[in-house]
Amino acid sequence: MKITILDDYQHIIQSLNCFPILAGQDIRILHHTEPDAKKLAEKIQDTEILVLTRERTTIDKELLALLPNLKLISQTGKISNHLDLVACTQYGVAVAEGVGSPVAPAELTWALLMNTVRQIPPAIEAMKKGLWQTNIGNTVSGKTIGIWGYGKIGQLIAGYARAFGAKVLVWGSLQSRQKAVTDGFESANTQADFFNSADVITLHLRLNEATYGIITASDLNAMKPDAVLINTARAELIEKGALLKSLKQGRPGFAGLDVYENEPIYDQNNELLNLPNVICTPHLGYVEKNSYELYFGKAFENVMNYINGQPTDVAIPEILPHT
Repeated sequence: MKITILDDYQHIIQSLNCFPILAGQDIRILHHTEPDAKKLAEKIQDTEILVLTRERTTIDKELLALLPNLKLISQTGKISNHLDLVACTQYGVAVAEGVGSPVAPAELTWALLMNTVRQIPPAIEAMKKGLWQTNIGNTVSGKTIGIWGYGKIGQLIAGYARAFGAKVLVWGSLQSRQKAVTDGFESANTQADFFNSADVITLHLRLNEATYGIITASDLNAMKPDAVLINTARAELIEKGALLKSLKQGRPGFAGLDVYENEPIYDQNNELLNLPNVICTPHLGYVEKNSYELYFGKAFENVMNYINGQPTDVAIPEILPHT
């Protein structure tokens, strides 16, 4: 069958240890994201199976209508709002869901947090220019680390914070807050208290209709002038345009970002990239060797199981008789 793998920015998928799972198949790999549905469809018109690289391409009704040969979409990681399951069902396309791991995104979050709090990247850049000790950062020890979303990633971050001697304050659903208290951490009384009192706030929510824009400009403006916001989850969790405006106004004082409203970013004049109080990474949360082997290994297994007539991890099994 004709298999297309989308959005391999780094030209790395073919070198993965799991890639031979697809041995003998007719494979095409695209290395650049094409946001225009018509242009993308022209490139992959004959595709029968799509393998997605996380959420880099939106799969919606417009695109599906242009891909009459498509039978299966194999997702790396979990299905999210980039993929319209209703439309897939309407067009008779099965969707196989993958697996994920919290380890790489949690470690990236902590690395970004440490670099932002301690202000390491500006010091490195200044040193390259022949300057010495141009700025001063802070330690994590003694700080209050606010974690919004106490799932698998949030729980790892709480453990890191405890090891560094920081206080942990959790906000989120009642269930997650109760879990945090059970684990020996504190729960914020209100959302306002959470933003008012935390020295660092890190976001670990899933993006859906309920969480889209859940962090408002008022929330950000309530943060301390020397507070830090870390976002390795989704840019759309924050009210559109609010973060840039708030950072320019100095509340929060700093941000460490790994996610953006429009990706990838190639424009060197992007305002976030040029703010002195912001440290940016290019969505590296899951971009790590072990994670890629896990994500693509499972996605490739689902592809081969489908080809061999034994489909696995299909989100809506009822679609299978129609494929």
